[in-house]
Amino acid sequence: MKPESRTIVENELKQFAADLNLSDTQKAQLKTALETARERLDEIRQNNPDVTRADVIAKLGAVRGEIRERVVKFFTPEQLSKWDSGVAKAKTFLGERVQT
Repeated sequence: MKPESRTIVENELKQFAADLNLSDTQKAQLKTALETARERLDEIRQNNPDVTRADVIAKLGAVRGEIRERVVKFFTPEQLSKWDSGVAKAKTFLGERVQT
């Protein structure tokens, strides 16, 4: 993973860990999910240098859905509710702008 991507993941993890009061185990699980998602986004950009912002936003939506499928397995219902609310309000996710 590129250094800038690692920084993005660490920042996202810190924010969610604080907002959701995650345990150390949950932090590790979320970190893995975020790293996997960021790697997918980096791969999309690398393999498609002419990708449009709209395409990236569409792919980001799919990636967020995949992350949610993973976190539902280890978040409490309250944490999941806060996650959904935070992600819905986010203007960026994994360093990518989600609203035009």
